Amino acid sequence: MRQLAAIKPAKKARIGLYTIGLQVYWNQFPGLRERLLEYGRFLEKQMSAFGEVFFYGLVDSETAGRHAGQWFNAQDVDLIFCHSGTYCTSSAVLPVHQICKAPVVVLNLQPTARIDYDRTTTGEWLAHCGACPVPEISNAFNRANIPFRVVNGLLGLDYTPAISLTDEHTKGRKEAVQAWSSIEEWIRAASVPRMLRHSRFGFLGNTYSGMLDMYSDFTMIQAQTGLHVEVLEMCDLARLLRDVTESEVKAKLEEIEEMFLISDDSPADPIARKPTPEQLAWSCKVAAAQEKMVREYDLDALTYYYHGAPGSEYENIQSGFIVGHSLLTARGIPCSGEGDLKTAVAMKICDTLGIGGSFSEIVVVDYDDETILLGHDGPFHIAIAEGKPILRGMGLYHGKQGTGVSVEAKVKTGPVTTVNVTQTVEGKLKLIISEGESTGGPIMKIGNTQTPVKFKKHPDDYMEQWFREAPTHHCAMAIGHQAGLLQKVSDLLNVHQVTL
Repeated sequence: MRQLAAIKPAKKARIGLYTIGLQVYWNQFPGLRERLLEYGRFLEKQMSAFGEVFFYGLVDSETAGRHAGQWFNAQDVDLIFCHSGTYCTSSAVLPVHQICKAPVVVLNLQPTARIDYDRTTTGEWLAHCGACPVPEISNAFNRANIPFRVVNGLLGLDYTPAISLTDEHTKGRKEAVQAWSSIEEWIRAASVPRMLRHSRFGFLGNTYSGMLDMYSDFTMIQAQTGLHVEVLEMCDLARLLRDVTESEVKAKLEEIEEMFLISDDSPADPIARKPTPEQLAWSCKVAAAQEKMVREYDLDALTYYYHGAPGSEYENIQSGFIVGHSLLTARGIPCSGEGDLKTAVAMKICDTLGIGGSFSEIVVVDYDDETILLGHDGPFHIAIAEGKPILRGMGLYHGKQGTGVSVEAKVKTGPVTTVNVTQTVEGKLKLIISEGESTGGPIMKIGNTQTPVKFKKHPDDYMEQWFREAPTHHCAMAIGHQAGLLQKVSDLLNVHQVTL
């Protein structure tokens, strides 16, 4: 199954990087300065696989620190890595981060696993003593009220510099692998705040009446994430629907036939039937209009709900929503149903990280398998599907008005992570993160997405803990065990998180 091209290109994080040292060392130990810069350039090259990297070079005095802070501001960086190459006074490091407010990660990455004790000179030792200034820097950051993070381990070179007196080929060692896994996660996580600050989330219609957990203050959302909420009306979509051509409908039908299996009648549920040609054609026409709306309003995500008066134009339009919104979700424009803006944020976070993010809620518990089925009757992230999703015609949408075509699917078998964005009594956003396993167990044939997930605890114990955190009842489901990555995202967003 081919992947649909993203409607908007993903934004990479802009990463600042500098190496520290003590200016007085350069004349005392020839070659040390150049050696540390070589390490810095290695970091720059490796990091460039994950983000856009801006390497300042050496910071070895408070004057250089001020210049670096101003330079990083000019580069509009999202995150700064301070590479602790050798000893450096904290007075040189602190100005960088007092001037540039981007979050900071200190890299304590030793070039060698073990120095050659018999041959090592003072200059050689200084090239490996990056841990020495980290306590001092940490103390200065703490007293200046600057949050910081530290990655410890090996540098991971795949060669030994000519100047070295020991083996520096440490690429395959676990200490290097773990360090680079953490660095990659920090860079990927840094793309999320940048994405949100530059995003336009469409809010089409309203929130499902009475779902108090989902009501959100748009100003609060923008204040804490930076995203803009563009309030849209059904008449905006109706206007674009009138401009949809037959060729555009045909193109959408080709997309649907490639991405989905068209079902026969459900053997169990009389309201879940084979989609009629008319239902498919209407879903294609609405899908074409939905894409036009995303492009016209330059949207990065969309949340929606509209029931419409019985028999009205808007009720008819919303009956075709689910397929088109699943196609948009597959193309990097996550769509959340029932007007759940907070879950749209969760879905966009997952999509930005390349881990999916499918609209879900608790469906039912299977006590025999000790799994919880998670899913919904709304949009599905096709990129993380187990096989081809199925389209079913629906005689009615439960709890809503109208009829149409819905998606039946489940997330790939294997490790999964759920991401819940909720709101506390203080009006603060909070992430609730859970890791589990998609078991590949059976699901109902009722035209809903459903994924059986086995968490680390018995379903009752897990749900008790989950409910105690006062979640929004929807969540985003991602593939892989991603708690560490999402914890870094919450850190950089300055949003509290709980991992169950």
